[in-house]
Order: sequence, then C-alpha cells, then structure tokens
Amino acid sequence: MVTATKIFSAKKITVTAIMAALSTVLMFISFPLPTLIPAFIKMDFSELPALITSFVISPVAGVVVCLVKNLINVLFTTTGGVGELANFILGAVMVFPAGMIYKYRKSRVTALIGCAVGSVVMAVCSIFINYYVTYPFYTAFMPMEAIIGMYRAINPNVENLWDALIWFNMPFTFCKGAAVSAITFLVYKPLSKALKTL
Repeated sequence: MVTATKIFSAKKITVTAIMAALSTVLMFISFPLPTLIPAFIKMDFSELPALITSFVISPVAGVVVCLVKNLINVLFTTTGGVGELANFILGAVMVFPAGMIYKYRKSRVTALIGCAVGSVVMAVCSIFINYYVTYPFYTAFMPMEAIIGMYRAINPNVENLWDALIWFNMPFTFCKGAAVSAITFLVYKPLSKALKTL
C-alpha cells in the first residue's frame, strides 16, 4: 500500500531531479564578460533551479541540485573536477542559507533577505575558494603572472591575486547571485505552483 508520506517523498525527489537536470543544462550555457572580467571566467545561471528548489522543497534539496549538476558536468570537465568542486561549494553556500531564511518565515521579504544573504556569502566565499582551490590548479597550466596579467589588462592597479579576487571575482560573484535572485523572483510563483502539481 502506497502511503501519503511515500507519495510526498517521491514527489520531492521528482521535482529535485527535474531541477537538477535543468541546472545541468544551464551550466553548459555559459558566456564570458570580457570587458568586465577575464574571459576565462564564465557567467551562467545554473544556480537558478537550485535556488528555486531550496524555496519550493528544502535547503537540502537545493544543495542536492548543486551536487547533481556538478557530478554530471565533471564527466565533461576541463579542470580535473576542481572547477566543479568550486562551483558546488559556491552554489551550496548561496542556496542553503537563502532557503533556511525563507523556510523560517515564508514571505517575499524573507525570500529577498535570504537571496541577499546567500549572494553575499557566495561572493565572500569565492575569494577563498578561488585562492586556495581554483587558482592553484590553474597555475599548473599557466603561470600566476600570466593570470594576473589578464586582470591587469582590465585594471592596471591589480598587483596580486588577492587584489584580483577582491576587485573582480567577488563583485562578479555577487552580481551573479543577484541576477539569479532577480530571475527567481520573476518566475518563482508560477513555477512553484507548476512544480507542486507534479
């Protein structure tokens, strides 16, 4: 006999799987912003389904979406999995706190606060994830001076990697979080209703 609890759990798993698939596709659709940040850093909106899942299902489900998309994308990695690890961590530290704040009291205000907190946490964490995880891997293929040179081509005042990450990567990551949050606010209500009918 199928219980209501099993149906509900199956429903959450189904929604999470759908959003993970969408997130995986969005991760492939990335593009550079060469006049604002070095071209090897790409913009994508793959955290969008994870954030929506964090609101609709739970913060843990949002993190699962981040995990699944990166496990799939690691099959096509050009970074030995390092890029996917960094992407997972940054996505998780955005969608989990955002979802937890929204879960505490579901309203537009708490959703906005959650998105803002998640974006700030992701932006700050990006400095340390890039410094200690991502860029050490890049230096195996490209000298650090060459990497810094790409930043200097945009802003000659960049002297070291900390400068580059604080002046470029942190604002870029925050803007990415803000863009994902803005789209979430636009599509959340109709999309959440559709997902709840599955």
